[in-house]
Amino acid sequence: MDRRQSLCALAGAVTVASLIPALLNAQSSPYGSEDVRQIYADLLQAIRQIQIFDNHSHPGFADDPDVDAMASPPGSAAFRIRADNPELIAASKALFQYPYSDFSPEHARWLVDRKAQLKREEGNQYFDHVLDQVGIQTAVANRVSMPSYLDRKRFLWAFFVDSFLFPFDNSKIRAENVDEQVYIPLQEKKLRRELQQAGLQVMPGSLSDYLKFITRILALDRNNGGVAIKFEATYFRSLYFSDPTEADTAAVYEHYKNGGAPERDEYTVFQDFVFRHLLREAARLHLLVHFHTSVGIGDFFSLHNGNVLNLENVLRDPRYDPVKFVLLHGGFPYDRQVIWLAARKNVFVDSSLTDLYLYPSEFKEVLKYWLSIYPDKVLFGSDAFPFNETLGAEESYWLSVQSSREALAAALAELVSEHAFSREQALKIAHGYLHDHAARLYEPLQGQ
Repeated sequence: MDRRQSLCALAGAVTVASLIPALLNAQSSPYGSEDVRQIYADLLQAIRQIQIFDNHSHPGFADDPDVDAMASPPGSAAFRIRADNPELIAASKALFQYPYSDFSPEHARWLVDRKAQLKREEGNQYFDHVLDQVGIQTAVANRVSMPSYLDRKRFLWAFFVDSFLFPFDNSKIRAENVDEQVYIPLQEKKLRRELQQAGLQVMPGSLSDYLKFITRILALDRNNGGVAIKFEATYFRSLYFSDPTEADTAAVYEHYKNGGAPERDEYTVFQDFVFRHLLREAARLHLLVHFHTSVGIGDFFSLHNGNVLNLENVLRDPRYDPVKFVLLHGGFPYDRQVIWLAARKNVFVDSSLTDLYLYPSEFKEVLKYWLSIYPDKVLFGSDAFPFNETLGAEESYWLSVQSSREALAAALAELVSEHAFSREQALKIAHGYLHDHAARLYEPLQGQ
């Protein structure tokens, strides 16, 4: 090798060597840097400034029967949503200047009285004030109906549609367990209410007329400001929906419209057909479709029936490309599987309830996994709910927001420290999760 060749080789070696640090910095590492805590603190400070678009909540007072189409049956609640969770004291201090460090009966009475005073003083602005305190700009209210005390500029409406699946004698379903004895009467009550809305005293005479009745109620709710329909079907049956023919469904309807309790397989044929009608109408009316996809309350909730993967045949069906699906509660405990369903352009995952069940240290791992795969398909949701007088919708809004901000900052800090992406990219992902993705979904629907 002559001198010129030697110099060229040396120059090449120097060039490659000089690139190695840059290449290493561009390559993610399985171990984070030692400054991950500082990155977390910096990100958390910025994340706390982001105004939130809450994809899913149940705002309302504990005595409002329209907060949900369901009710809690006998059963165990996860520790973090029990009244004795000590974090709720912090929530009450932050929201209501609660002066005590326990919830003894006499102290809890102070909190109940304080809330009552604020309700009188603030009137219909009470829940606006709650949103302002926790940093939520807009919230989707999943309720049977919208009350006058919720500001329609701040609260969008997602309404329940499961009642359409239960028009017949439901005695055999109610007899299955005590949970259904709580759930089914509420669906029957809601359906009677909807029949009255349509001016009907009895069931429509044919399946075709029943479908027209459903369409009429959906249109009424859409005109009243509804932006999404919500299925809680997993409390009653499997999330797997077959594709029966209209003729088979009409035969079931004709047989049971005037009485008689269908067998489970007969009822399933009817429900599966009506379910698909609801999807088609949602697309036509520009309504999003929400599903409860996580573990549920009660002692008889079936994890097998509620597995979000049961929906795969529907979510991957090209006939429903016009429908935008939101999988509420992250499919928990099938949270690792659910994100892969979001590969479809019209499928989104919502984190509500997961952040209430899990502490930030554990929820961080869920978010880190999701945001590493499809960060543009994940939405924040609080699932705020008036669980009881101590854990009201107010406190659960606060707990969800605090937990989610902390878990999000921790997940992104680890990814930044591992060189997965930059701080700027992390904040863009944070804005998307907390606000931007949901805003893009719902803003075209508002005011239509």
